[in-house]
Amino acid sequence: MNCDEFVDLVTEFLDGALSEEDEHRFVGHLAECSKCELYLDQFRQTIATTGELTPEAISDDARSLLLTAFRDWRRP
Repeated sequence: MNCDEFVDLVTEFLDGALSEEDEHRFVGHLAECSKCELYLDQFRQTIATTGELTPEAISDDARSLLLTAFRDWRRP
């Protein structure tokens, strides 16, 4: 697994949604890559700091702005 694949799988890993094979590859990469270890730690800290944001907690205006901002976003 490379770092790009790792980043793509972080949320699935944290949700416990990876296949056994992907989780093994994820953890293996994590053991060898200090930058991805830091990335995962930052992700966990962000989640802990912001808490869980539910759809009900977002105002209609904020929801609309977020959807508009990401509607046309494409990965390079």
